[in-house]
Amino acid sequence: MLSMPDFIVVVYCLVSDIFTQVVGGQRLRRRGPQPALTDSEVITMEIVGEFLGQDTDKGIWEYFRRHWRAWFPALGSRSQFARQASDLWRIKQLIQQALARALGAFADDIHTVDGHPMRVCVLTRAGRCKRFRGIATKGYCASKKEFYYGLHGHLLITMNGLITAYTVTGANVDEREAAWDLLDDVVGWLLGDKGYLSAFFAALLREQDVRLDTPVRKNMVDPCPPVARQTMLGVRRCVETVIGQLTDRLHIEKVWARDLWHQTNRIARKLLAHTVGFFLNRQSGREPLQFEGLIAG
Repeated sequence: MLSMPDFIVVVYCLVSDIFTQVVGGQRLRRRGPQPALTDSEVITMEIVGEFLGQDTDKGIWEYFRRHWRAWFPALGSRSQFARQASDLWRIKQLIQQALARALGAFADDIHTVDGHPMRVCVLTRAGRCKRFRGIATKGYCASKKEFYYGLHGHLLITMNGLITAYTVTGANVDEREAAWDLLDDVVGWLLGDKGYLSAFFAALLREQDVRLDTPVRKNMVDPCPPVARQTMLGVRRCVETVIGQLTDRLHIEKVWARDLWHQTNRIARKLLAHTVGFFLNRQSGREPLQFEGLIAG
């Protein structure tokens, strides 16, 4: 359990170290003056803000201006902070990938894949909605048994819940098609729900040393013994936990952004925040997905 000051310091040190690794000596900005607030400070503020339930650039900026201005004296206007944060979307992706790799995400031989809806607007307004036009589509959420208009997030995790890969498509894109964007450098077992069930898809995966396992439909014979099937279902529940954390704690299903640039940044910082929480729990000997109680008070 960390105090709030300790949490900020630990996150900053972690971000700063990996930032140096992924950026190296590369200059991120080709012209103009360097921002007064360092990029590591901005990313730290975003991660801490996400853990505290601040879901917008404005909310994060206001929180740090009100409570931690002495620690971030170079904090400028809200628009400057939001612009700098959004410009760093790719850096946040690289930091998350580097941290996941260091934690063994790609060495794990069992992964679980699943998805979740991201509603852009209610169905009745879909024809008039201008946000993400050409990307957002009408789709069906099997878990909630309802149609919606928007995007669909696709998630790949390790057996203990570490985020290995993530991508976003239109709501009507087949989950098996989206899975190809998640499986680079991954081998071993891949556990999915019935949405990934396909003999042809499984055969293609075997060509890259990935063995797909899914539940079968009622009219099919399950080749997996009942005891093993129950074990597989137990492992699969971990992805439901991770999606629950991403949606309930980090609000990844909400689409506040009005363009792909800002939405990509929102998703990148939420995935990074989740991975940082996983790392800090691992370092302190806690359950890796036990985020409650990580920060004291």
